[in-house]
Amino acid sequence: MNDLKSVLMRAKTIAVVGASPNPSRPSHSISLYLMKHGYHVIPVNPGQEMLFGVKCYPSISAIPESVDIVDIFRRSDQVGPIVDESIAKSVGFIWMQDGVIDQLAKERAEAAGIPVEMNNCIYRVHRQLGLK
Repeated sequence: MNDLKSVLMRAKTIAVVGASPNPSRPSHSISLYLMKHGYHVIPVNPGQEMLFGVKCYPSISAIPESVDIVDIFRRSDQVGPIVDESIAKSVGFIWMQDGVIDQLAKERAEAAGIPVEMNNCIYRVHRQLGLK
């Protein structure tokens, strides 16, 4: 948990893959929570132009700035290409939300030097650590 604390304390920019305009979706409320706590959230959803008052991108590779954390809210069978784009972009950390599991993608990212948290909720961890 201490490693996650340092990751969350150092991070400034979080790309939320699968960000949703639907307030009942966890990716929506967690994006807003992260923004409220000072993170620069970049929504990634090919079906949206804007979310949360900021530009939405169709993919990780389309984001024109560096990304500290890629937070993935997609089905496990869709994670591989997202992780591969994240590796190509040299992101700092990959976070797969609750229920999102792809061991092979995790191994590829770690082999490329990118740490991964899998099957865990960034919101819950942030709250448990008492981060502001």
